[in-house]
Amino acid sequence: MKLSVIFLSACCAVISQAGLAHGPLPVPLIGVPTPPVPGLTDGADPIVVNKDMAIALGKALFWDVNVGSDGMACASCHFHAGADNRVKNQINPGTLNPHPDNQFDILPSGNGGPNHALSADDFPLVRYANPFDKASGRTFATDDAVASSGTFSGQFTGVSQFTGSNDNCQRSADPVFNVNAVGTRRVEPRNAPSVINAVFNHRSFWDGRGNNVFNGSNNWGDRDPNAGVWVQVNRRTVQKQALHLENSALASQAVATALSQLEMTCANRSIADIGRKLLARPPLQYQKIDYTDSVFGTLNLTNSTEASQKPGLKTTYKDMIRAAFASKFWSNTTRGTFGSPAVGGLAYTQMEANFPMFFGLAIQMYESTLVSDQAPIDTAVRDPDTYKPVSLTDSERRGMEVFTESHCNICHAGPVMTVNAIVSNSLLVTPTPNAFFGPEHSLRAFGPEAMGKNLIDMAKDAGITETPNVVMRDVTRNPSGQKLIDFGFFNTGVGDPNADPGLGGHDDFGKPLSYSAQYVQYLMGNDSEVKDQAVKHIHSCQFLSPLAWDLGFDFNFPAFFTLSADRQVDGSREGAAEIALRSVNCQDPAYAFIPTVEAAVAAFNNPNDQKLAIGAKAAFKIPTLRNIELTGPYMHNGSMATLEQVIEFYARGGNFDNSNQSDFLTRTPMSSDPQKRADLLAFLKTFTDDRVRYEQAPFDHPELIVPNGHDGDDQFVQSGHPLAAGLAKESVLVVPAVGASGRAAPVEPFLAP
Repeated sequence: MKLSVIFLSACCAVISQAGLAHGPLPVPLIGVPTPPVPGLTDGADPIVVNKDMAIALGKALFWDVNVGSDGMACASCHFHAGADNRVKNQINPGTLNPHPDNQFDILPSGNGGPNHALSADDFPLVRYANPFDKASGRTFATDDAVASSGTFSGQFTGVSQFTGSNDNCQRSADPVFNVNAVGTRRVEPRNAPSVINAVFNHRSFWDGRGNNVFNGSNNWGDRDPNAGVWVQVNRRTVQKQALHLENSALASQAVATALSQLEMTCANRSIADIGRKLLARPPLQYQKIDYTDSVFGTLNLTNSTEASQKPGLKTTYKDMIRAAFASKFWSNTTRGTFGSPAVGGLAYTQMEANFPMFFGLAIQMYESTLVSDQAPIDTAVRDPDTYKPVSLTDSERRGMEVFTESHCNICHAGPVMTVNAIVSNSLLVTPTPNAFFGPEHSLRAFGPEAMGKNLIDMAKDAGITETPNVVMRDVTRNPSGQKLIDFGFFNTGVGDPNADPGLGGHDDFGKPLSYSAQYVQYLMGNDSEVKDQAVKHIHSCQFLSPLAWDLGFDFNFPAFFTLSADRQVDGSREGAAEIALRSVNCQDPAYAFIPTVEAAVAAFNNPNDQKLAIGAKAAFKIPTLRNIELTGPYMHNGSMATLEQVIEFYARGGNFDNSNQSDFLTRTPMSSDPQKRADLLAFLKTFTDDRVRYEQAPFDHPELIVPNGHDGDDQFVQSGHPLAAGLAKESVLVVPAVGASGRAAPVEPFLAP
């Protein structure tokens, strides 16, 4: 056979796999396990000793406006189906751009900037002459993002331990967020995604900086060698010990948010300072709570009665921590060992110093209860053979076919509808005796056919196997066609790739956020550069496109390590046991190779060699599609207001073509067929859980007072805020307390009339 024919056949094998791949069926979330956190509540020496109290503590901390420096709670950006539907003062001018101009653009409505009230006329933020045809030409684009209004910030100087929501901070007008030099609240640079079902995400935040491993101090997991918690090891000795809690990205996210000067805090305030502020106080001190609250009511913690909603709980944060967490983390009452506030003052106690751990883990345990698994897609009757939902309407079933033929379920795969749910997806396709999921009338066994049994329905088409890989190799629009990508993150060309680096950014230590970048270091033998341990356990044979490939002959293919001298068996650096582990669940056994250290170094140092190319720039976490009807605006930059606009975006194949963009994102059959688009919209609405729509347990909540823009508009605001004369007066949105039975009126989509 001629070498050119061999080359063509080999390349077509990869391309055909990509072309035929449709991903698994959308399946129910009922009975799907959340990712386990070994050592948190189990084992001989668990961290949490009272799970119910830890959940209650987390719910209180999540909704409490006292947590923020100026009235911002975690829930302030996650109160509407777990997301944020505010419309006033919600624009960021693109401050994540590596070369920001900090200038707000005029939006299509003719206005924009700080304190602008968004309307339907402003969306989408990227426009084409024909919204279904990219060739028609872009008519408008901006690097501004629609996100969430947060804090005024300022310089932290101290706090009361007993009264008042606001910290003592030196505040003045922000140089970017102001109207005519009168300060407005800062706005985050990315849209706030829903916290509902977030427990399934392997990493948190759009750029993955919420590490899967929680270190008890911050969001960087094992990347921070100085992180840890203080542990009483005997009567006289307290030691700072490293903490490594896997599948705890929610805790990592929580502590990072509490330290954000855009979202919740003044500069130089630590989470230990938050502990000092809160410990002696009743939780939710100034917020009403329904007496039937599904968490607080069942523990008899509320002050409310059937006749009267009252603020606060019948306890303190200190007592809740004592009840929830093992005593070795809080029992020492001395001062001097645990550090002091940056602004000076009394040294911390052990409980204050460990407050980052209490805060992060309690919020994680609360958010882990926010699983919406009662949507029509969950409760539908399913064909016992194919497991397709047969009781959906004709339009919904047709919409599922459009979803599949448009390759949507390559990214939005598994019961949570994202491959970022790495651990749970892997558990679901692992054969497990007596393990089933789905509704009682349509149970399905865990195993390789959990998400469908036909070729076009296989989970492997989306990279889902029994072994959770955090790095994948797939086809992109890179000139070589192949790139290493972080599994669960994709570049879909939503915004200008130069406006926001996304996963291509760096951590606080100057290291790449991308696992793929660390994997390249592993391949080159630089183990000291691999900070996330999961990167040392990548199984190359699971890659959708091979990296090192045994074709049975030597021929130098540009995109792959194919020369026998340039490759070695994957796992051979670690030994026989690891070789055995890495040779199972393969896309193809011939993929079970990696380059030698020498070959990897040579490829890395050759600017013309693309074999170790990484697709991290402008890649973002794949979000869940659950309750998507209610969680607009959409995309990481909040650039689309409606699901119809999202469908238009995918129908035309994205907004900005670039070499990191997924190759699946091409014009789809729905681009010229309005019926297909209508059916897809109907299908997407089958992911809405009515318990979320009506805020029924576990989605009920305390009262929340949310900053909601400033008096005036984007041309004029009134100065004289109580916090500082140079800040703008503001309006607030009062979200009433809701009990376990929910609310009478439904939660509406973004910008609903």
